[in-house]
Amino acid sequence: MSFAFPWAFLLLPIVLWAVFRDGKKSGTTVASLNQWGSFGSGRTRFLWIQKASEAIFFVGLIFALARPQAGTSETVEEAEGIAIELLVDVSSSMDRSVEVPGEGVKTRMEIAKDLLERFIAGDGERLAGRPNDLIGLVSFARYADTRSPLTFGHEALVQIVRELEIQDRPNEDGTAYGDALTLACARLEKLDELKSLNAGRQLTDIKSRIIILLTDGENNSGNHLPLEAAGLAKLWGCRVYSISLGDSNDADDLEPTGGGERYSNAELTLQRISEETGGVFRRATGYESLLSIYGEIDELERTQIETRSFTIVSEWYWAPLLGAAIFLLGGIFLRMTWLRVA
Repeated sequence: MSFAFPWAFLLLPIVLWAVFRDGKKSGTTVASLNQWGSFGSGRTRFLWIQKASEAIFFVGLIFALARPQAGTSETVEEAEGIAIELLVDVSSSMDRSVEVPGEGVKTRMEIAKDLLERFIAGDGERLAGRPNDLIGLVSFARYADTRSPLTFGHEALVQIVRELEIQDRPNEDGTAYGDALTLACARLEKLDELKSLNAGRQLTDIKSRIIILLTDGENNSGNHLPLEAAGLAKLWGCRVYSISLGDSNDADDLEPTGGGERYSNAELTLQRISEETGGVFRRATGYESLLSIYGEIDELERTQIETRSFTIVSEWYWAPLLGAAIFLLGGIFLRMTWLRVA
């Protein structure tokens, strides 16, 4: 509780002095008080109530004049999140083994699932997690499948990532990341048509849209070419971060790049997709390099969080004012009835 005009309390001793001071009063001189033997008993004992009610009335007025206020401080955290589509290759080539330092041998699929989970939820060390971001998951082999729509429910999304399996059926094996890119772009573009999403967050909180494509092969299936999908991503404002997972020595033909590295034709396509959409391309040859790539993307695409503090002030001057009015009316009523003095 605070007061807008605390100086008003300086009037308090003056008012109390004026109410209770013993001034000279007019009266009648009598020879003896024996006729008033009952003086000081009965209702005369309660005459002080008149003075008390008068004093409380003025005190209430002074409190109301000081304007008592009750303030509640609140802090609001406004986060501008990012809409992210995670694209994961589940073709049979993801079953190849990779040496993980300190953990032995794992398949590419196991490594991808582990790092995707750490990217979404964070690991407390190198990846901070994406708690304020809208994330969806698309897997692809010969066909692209939406495993999870864009959601803020990251716990369920992590469980879906853990359940990803390699598609090793001959009639469904392949690599169609062109279709997966097209599907992801369409889902990100449709955000404008939605009014609100789960967790009570509004789409106005989304500041950018990105796609993280993880594959270990060349696009050899599907209805949409990778560069065609890149054109849609550029048109709809989606940045594509491409990651090639595998050993570059597996490629038959390596082409030199401006940076002195040599990329396969498949990697050059991924690099072009990223450059045209404003993203970056990286090659991962093992667990640590893939982890560092996800860490780099995590740093490049961070949520903007703004904290605003404000105070809600409630005026309470009416409470002492109401109390003063009640005591004033009560005093007047008693003076005219029960404590009436002749």
